[in-house]
Amino acid sequence: MEIIIELLVAVLLSIAGHGSGYGVSNYQHKKKAADAENKAEKELAKAKKEADRLIDEARSEAHKVQDAARRDEQNRRNELKDLEDRLVQREAALDKKLDELDKRTEKLRAGEDEVEALKNEIRDIRVKQQEKLEKIAKLGKAEAAEKLMQMTERDIRNDLTGLVAKLQGEAKDMAEDNAAVLIATAMERMSSEVTAERTITTVKLEDEEMKGRIIGKEGRNIQALQRATGVDIMVDDTPGYIVLSCFDPVRREVARQALELLLKDGRVHPGRIEEVVEKAQKNVEKEVVRAGEDAAREVGVIGVPKELLHLLGELKYRTSYGQNVLKHSTEMAHMAGMLAEELGANVTVTKYATLFHDMGKALTHKMEGKHHHISGEMLRKYGAPEEVALAAEQHHDDVEATTVEALIVRVCDAISAARPGARNISAENFAERMKELENIANGFSGIEKSYAISAGREVRVFVKPQQIDDLSAIRLARDIATKIESSMNYPGTIKVNVIRETRAIEFAK
Repeated sequence: MEIIIELLVAVLLSIAGHGSGYGVSNYQHKKKAADAENKAEKELAKAKKEADRLIDEARSEAHKVQDAARRDEQNRRNELKDLEDRLVQREAALDKKLDELDKRTEKLRAGEDEVEALKNEIRDIRVKQQEKLEKIAKLGKAEAAEKLMQMTERDIRNDLTGLVAKLQGEAKDMAEDNAAVLIATAMERMSSEVTAERTITTVKLEDEEMKGRIIGKEGRNIQALQRATGVDIMVDDTPGYIVLSCFDPVRREVARQALELLLKDGRVHPGRIEEVVEKAQKNVEKEVVRAGEDAAREVGVIGVPKELLHLLGELKYRTSYGQNVLKHSTEMAHMAGMLAEELGANVTVTKYATLFHDMGKALTHKMEGKHHHISGEMLRKYGAPEEVALAAEQHHDDVEATTVEALIVRVCDAISAARPGARNISAENFAERMKELENIANGFSGIEKSYAISAGREVRVFVKPQQIDDLSAIRLARDIATKIESSMNYPGTIKVNVIRETRAIEFAK
């Protein structure tokens, strides 16, 4: 019995324990479920908030895209409107031009009709004149026509002579006024000294004993000096001087400097001579380069190749008709730049060409040909612009000037040469030029006599009035001037004055 009671108690206790455990477990499950539900609600609220934010951003972006599309559409509409306006304007302009063409066509038609009417009127007049001539002079139709043509030709010739003379007078007055201002202003800025043209240089000695030291034993020193410099050294009886002779002015300058250094140093022997000559060559080379650079810088010409500057610098030691060629070129470049600016020509090209127009004179003893042809060739060789080479090449009359810049270079060269005191010309050359002017004038037919006056600046030609009429006199003056231009070299200009004089003399008894 007790055993049964103990078993019942044990069973009851076990049932009570299981019930308590089930309650605790059930409570825990309910708590977890509530926590999960709260968490789910929070996540749902967060997701809903994020969804609202994304929807707002999408709406904002959609509004932006819509606004951009509207703006693009408005811009396209504006462009289309502008295009339409331009097309309308172009169409209006075309219509206007068509109207103008129509009006011009009408005017041309009216002019053609007027010309045709004038032709008919002239034809009627000629017929009437022929009939009148036939009646008066009893001439045939062919003879009357020839007579009428002669009368017409005579009338036209007289009118043409008067018109040519009038136009020449007007052009001369206008040209003289403009040219006088330009040339006077240009020449006002020119001033340079005159040096005698020479191919020799003298070196002064302080002591006559130096001649023997320069000659050396058995002439070794002077031979070494001549061999090193390429210059003839003449030691004669002239007291206190040694003469250096050479057609190359640069070599002559090298010899002069070398000789002066030897005289100053006092040590004269073949080894020392070679050393001093080399030093003098370097000094002259520096002076040549510096002279070329200074000249280009002075006139404002930049970007010139070094080879051309070197050739330009050599002109420092070159003279022509008593003018230093480098100074002549520099002053010409200043004047040419001013004239080019006034005339609307290319100032840079004009200055460039003028500065290098006589560059060939530095090479005439080395190359065959005229100096202006050599100048053009050298400018092309070292990459100067073609217009510069042409202007330099055409500054003399044997080559026709094809550009305004070439004409300016030619004019400036003539002005520089014609300036009083610019050149030294012997009396023999002057007399030959005067005689040549008269011979050129006398070479034409119908000339009675001619005189070269005003130091060769004018040729006065008297013609035979029986052979030369007024129109022929104008043509003759032009022909003589053209012949002088093509066959002579002269500074400045030469005036050709053709005089036709008719005298009627009668005696009353």
